[in-house]
Amino acid sequence: MDKLQKKTVTFGEIMLRLATPGYLRFVQTPQFEATYGGGEANVAVALAGYGLDSYFITRLPKHEIGEAALQAVQRYGVKTGHVVRGGDRVGIYFLETGASQRASKVIYDRAGSSVSEMDETMVDWDAVMEGSNWFHWTGITPALGPKPQRALVAACKAAKKAGATVSCDLNFRAKLWTEKEAQKVMRPLMAYVDVCIANEEDAQKSLGFHAGSTDVEGAHLDEAGYDTLIRALKKEYDFKAVAITLRESFSATRNGWSAMLHDDAGCSEPVRSTRYDITIVDRVGGGDSFASGLIFGLLTKPDSRDALEFAVAASCLKHTIPGDFNLVRSDEVEKLIKSGGSGRVER
Repeated sequence: MDKLQKKTVTFGEIMLRLATPGYLRFVQTPQFEATYGGGEANVAVALAGYGLDSYFITRLPKHEIGEAALQAVQRYGVKTGHVVRGGDRVGIYFLETGASQRASKVIYDRAGSSVSEMDETMVDWDAVMEGSNWFHWTGITPALGPKPQRALVAACKAAKKAGATVSCDLNFRAKLWTEKEAQKVMRPLMAYVDVCIANEEDAQKSLGFHAGSTDVEGAHLDEAGYDTLIRALKKEYDFKAVAITLRESFSATRNGWSAMLHDDAGCSEPVRSTRYDITIVDRVGGGDSFASGLIFGLLTKPDSRDALEFAVAASCLKHTIPGDFNLVRSDEVEKLIKSGGSGRVER
């Protein structure tokens, strides 16, 4: 199979995103900008943009807003033939973009969304995973409730049966469940996971692991703590690879961005990527862009170190793009890697 004919599958929720224009606050704005996004949908769009055979699985209402959400991913080449139609509503999230020392804010209105009522029997998971090379999910999906949890287990079992690599971005969301609830569900699910993606908060709250004395908001990274964390995660769950993103938050609009990878191949010892100093346009989807870049890199590159560099560079570019989706091509990511992040005008 050609490396760009790899089949990838993601499963999760796509939501209507209502964002205040520019940097307006919720209490200021007379209108909202409407787009669509969600962890696994964002990954699916990026993978399609890189040229992979990308499938997204979810459940959406049959009304026009559900159709608009579906078309939002279809327009970028994502295949949606296995999407279930039904239920009454598309989940919504409201976004207020922060600036300088004012943090961005997200308010969810997603209770009772169609996907939260998605039973595992609504999808023929064996058919979905037939011929697949990779299945990706995030910790957001099981946080939506018991039915998505059971559907996710069915999806993971079908993916393993098909011989696909399974990746999970832990993605803890405090507005969806508690640490205790998350760990009760997430720890058993790790039995299906080959590649674990996380940051220090995700690892702590979803699985109970800590990253030393790291203070992200104080822009201090305890690299030795991350080294210990990544080794501990890999050993505990026998993952084939663990990737940890390292974000240094100097302000809402300026972050340091890098990552570490520890795997069974080129990064048999934890290695750290190039570090980028980012001026942020839109932070939402930054982690998803890293996950999709890593998936693409591990599927198509001969060296996992190169996969790590691709993932970090891809995510760096996403931070400059409004909306949830990382609308960059693989050649643009490669140019950033080669340039070292100069940002010079292309003529």
